[in-house]
This record gives sequence, C-alpha cells and structure tokens, in this order.
Amino acid sequence: MSSDWLVRHAPRPGARLRLLCFPYAGGGSSAFAGWAELVPPDVEVCSVRLPGRESRLMQRPYTDIEELLPDLAEAVSDYCQEPFVLFGHSMGALIAFELARWQAANGGPSPRHLVVSGRRSPHLPHNRPAIDALPDEVFVQRLRELGGTAEELLADPRVMRLLSPGLRADFRLNDLYRYRTGPRLACPVTAFGGRADAHVDRAGLAAWEPHSTGPFALRMLDGGHFFLHSSRRALLEELGAVLRHARSEVDGAVIR
Repeated sequence: MSSDWLVRHAPRPGARLRLLCFPYAGGGSSAFAGWAELVPPDVEVCSVRLPGRESRLMQRPYTDIEELLPDLAEAVSDYCQEPFVLFGHSMGALIAFELARWQAANGGPSPRHLVVSGRRSPHLPHNRPAIDALPDEVFVQRLRELGGTAEELLADPRVMRLLSPGLRADFRLNDLYRYRTGPRLACPVTAFGGRADAHVDRAGLAAWEPHSTGPFALRMLDGGHFFLHSSRRALLEELGAVLRHARSEVDGAVIR
C-alpha cells in the first residue's frame, strides 16, 4: 500500500533523517522534484502522492480529512519509524498538522519538527470563498487566479475533465475543514510564508505558535502563495537549517 502513497525522490538508505512532504491542493509529488539535491546529503526526501493525481489519477480522491487520516497514517507508518520531519504547503500543511495530531492521539511516532508553509493557522476561519462547487469555466478561472496550475493544463478542456475531480476534491477537503481542539503537539514548529501572498499573511502564520509546546519560528520569503517554487532555493536553504538542527538532535548533539 505504501508504494502507491510514497515517492522517494532520491533513495538514501543510510539517511539519518527523513523529510516527508505534502503538496498543495491539486499538487503531486512533482512539486518536490529536485529537493533531494538541495537538502543535507544525509536527509532523504519523500513526498506523499494522494489518490486522484499523477499515477493515481483514476483513484477516488478524498474529500474529508477525517476519512483520509487513518489510511494516510497506515500508508506512512513504516516510513515514519525512522526519525522524520513533516513539511506541507497550503492544504499539505493542514494534512501534515493533522497527521502529527493523529499520530500523537493513536500512539504513533512523532515528527522531530513540523514545517508548515503557505497556510494560516488551522484554528482561524477561512478567508476566501469556497470554489469546489463552481461551474467548470468559473472554477478554471479561479484556479488561474490562484496560480499553481500550469496554463497549458487550464487551457485544455480534455485535460481539465481528467484533472477536475481531484482538484475539486482537494478544495472541498480544504474548504470544509473545521478545526477541533485537542492536545498541543510537542515538536518544534516552523512556519514559512510569502511576503506577497494575498490570503496568508504574517499574522495568520504566527497564529500557528499555540499549537505546540515546542519552539516556534516564522520565516517570510519573497513571492506569493507559491513561493515554494519561485523562491525554492531560499526556502530550501532555510529548511536545510531546520533539518540540520533536527538531525543533530537525533544524534544527541543538541541538549536542551
């Protein structure tokens, strides 16, 4: 089962730390292509490929995070036996956060660090209209305004007929999410944001801090909502520092 869900971009059997990545709505494992070359050499990069995209295009996508979590936790359970860090962008940040909470509530392994990117704190109300049920032409136009989907895909009706179910499902999962109070995480949390992101501002990112008892850091980078692409190198330089610190803690080099 895990072979369907996980994409190891550059397998490193001797890795001392694993970075498990979750894409934004409509994104797939390709969002993290090339990351393995830009992180510390003893970190393995792996991304989660959800149903409804890439090689899983014809599989039913999830529209409810509560339905997704038990299947996701089972799929990544073996991979997360080794020390790991969770990274998620936008919808992926929400999934990474809820997976960490699921693991804590069900006796699973905890991440060494949670890195959230391009997403307001989960307890804050949504600040943009839902788009999952819009008519096709309007839905495509909203995707175009949001960015993140290649224009050649948006301009091809045949391709969009294939992609739309997964895209709509992702936005439904994201837009219908309702935060439930629960115990705080124990791991450190770092939040990244784009300085020109129209929907995710510094205050919304700073509001992640109360969700963990561990240290919190906030980093702002140039770019809009998809700064993880436009400022990829700067992001990965910052993320590399997070990973090196997490790795050193695994090795016992940092004592609190």
